[in-house]
Amino acid sequence: MRLSDLKKYDKITLQCHDNPDADALASAYGLYLYFRDQGKDVRIIYGGRNEIQKSNLKLMLKEFSIPVTYIDDKRMHIDGLLITVDCQEGESNVTPFEYDSLAIIDHHQSSPSPLAAMDMTEIRSELGSCSTLVWQLLGYEGFNVNMNSKLATALYYGLMTDTSNFAEMKHPLDRDMQDSLAYDQSVISLLVNSNISLRELEIAGVALIRYVYNPDRRYAIIHSQPCDPNILGLIADFLLQVDVIDICVVFNEESGGYKFSVRSCVKEVHADELIEFLTADIGNGGGHIDKAGGFIAKNRMESVYKELDIDAYIGNAMNRYFASSEVIYAGRYKIDPSEFKKYVKKPIIIGMVDPSEFWPKDTLITVRTLEGDINTVIDENTYIMVGIVGEVYPIRKEKFDSTYMIVDEPYECDVSYTPTIRNRITGEMKELRDYIRPCRSTQTNYILAKELDKTVKVFTSWDNQNYMLGRQHDYMAARIDDNDDIYIIEGKIFAKTYEEA
Repeated sequence: MRLSDLKKYDKITLQCHDNPDADALASAYGLYLYFRDQGKDVRIIYGGRNEIQKSNLKLMLKEFSIPVTYIDDKRMHIDGLLITVDCQEGESNVTPFEYDSLAIIDHHQSSPSPLAAMDMTEIRSELGSCSTLVWQLLGYEGFNVNMNSKLATALYYGLMTDTSNFAEMKHPLDRDMQDSLAYDQSVISLLVNSNISLRELEIAGVALIRYVYNPDRRYAIIHSQPCDPNILGLIADFLLQVDVIDICVVFNEESGGYKFSVRSCVKEVHADELIEFLTADIGNGGGHIDKAGGFIAKNRMESVYKELDIDAYIGNAMNRYFASSEVIYAGRYKIDPSEFKKYVKKPIIIGMVDPSEFWPKDTLITVRTLEGDINTVIDENTYIMVGIVGEVYPIRKEKFDSTYMIVDEPYECDVSYTPTIRNRITGEMKELRDYIRPCRSTQTNYILAKELDKTVKVFTSWDNQNYMLGRQHDYMAARIDDNDDIYIIEGKIFAKTYEEA
C-alpha cells in the first residue's frame, strides 16, 4: 500500500491503540504531517479507560506539538477514513468505533480485520517499530522526514522505545532509519531522563528479588508485573551484572500476550537466536547478539501448548533450548569421512563486489544484510560475494581467482532487502546491486558437507567470537583442502548451489 492511495479521502482519522506508547504517537504524527500537507482534514485520536499518564509521553506531546485527542465515547462515528496506527481494528487494546472506511498501518503480527481492504493494509511484522514502517512509507512519497526536526526526533524516539534502546531491532530497515534520521539529541536526552516513574521503580525492585535461577546453565528467569517494555530491558540489564548470571529472560503480560527482554554475555548463546527459539510458532522476536526482545501471542500459545501456563512454558523451553544444540569450534572438530560427502559448486551466476572500486583502502565500512551488520575494513585483497538469495559473505581475492570467473551474463536476485554498504566515517551508503559483477564457479570449488539432523553452532576459523547457526536440514561444510575451515550453508541455498561430485 502507498500513502498516496489514501489521498482520495478528504477526512482522515488516525487512531492509536489505547494507552498509546511513543511508537504509536510518533507513527501517527508522521502520517498526520503527510496528510495535512496534502490538504486533508486529518486528526489523531485514541480511546481506552485512561488518558496518557506517563511523564515521558506527556513531554513528547509537548516537545513535538503532537495534536492528539482522547475519545471516551465509543458510540462516536468516524467519518471518511479511519487508519489504525501501530494496531489493528478488532484487537482488545483498540477501542472500537464505527467508521465509513478502514485502513491499517502496523508492525505487529496478527490477522487484520476482514473489513479492511487488502489494498488498504500495510502490516510489516519483521520491523522493530511502526515508526520504521511510516518512515519508509513517507520515503516512497518523497516526503523528506529530516526537513522537520520534530518529526525526525519523534520517529527516532519511537524506534528507540519500541526496541528497548535499539537492542531489539529486527530488520536492516530499522538500522537504516536510525542511521539516517537528523534527530535532536537534547530532546532525546530529556525524554530518556523522564522515562521511569516511582511505580515502575518499585516494579523493577520487586522483580529483581523474584527470580528463577539455573546454576548449571547460569541463566535466570523473571516474570515481572505489567510495565513499560523499557522497564523489562532495565531489569534484564541489571540482572546480567550478577556474577553468576550469563543469560536472562525477563517477561510480563500485556494486552494480548507476553512481552520479552533477553540478554546474554556468553558467545555460545546469542540473545536474538534464543528469543527466536522461545517465540517459535507462537510469536516473534529479534535483536542483537547480546540484547533481544520478542512477543508471544496469548491465544497462539494457548492453542499450541494447551496444558502449560507461561511460566511452565518458558522453563521447559529453556531446557529444550540447551539440550537441542551442539557447539563446534573450528580447529578442534575432526571431520568423520563416513559422515561427509564431496560436493562441487554448480555453474550458477552469483554476484561479486570489489568495494575498493568506489572507496579507498582502509575505509571502515558496515555491510548491512538481513542476517545483520558486518563491520570490516576495505582491503584490495577482499571481495564481497552476493549469492542467489541475497546472502553476503567475504572472500579473499586469491580464492576468488581460483574458483570463480567474471562473466558477461545478468545476475538476478529476488530479495526483500537489498544489501548495502555504509561508510562508517562519512555515513554515505551504497546499494551492493549497483556494483555487482556477475561471476560463475569454475567447477573447481569442491567442499565436504553433511546434512544436519539437529541444531549446530559453528565457531568458524575466521570468527571465533560469533557462531554460524545451522538448523535441521541445513548443511555443515568444510573446504576440501582445509578441514578446519568449517561453516554452515542454509539448506535451500545448498540445494540450489551445490551438487554431489
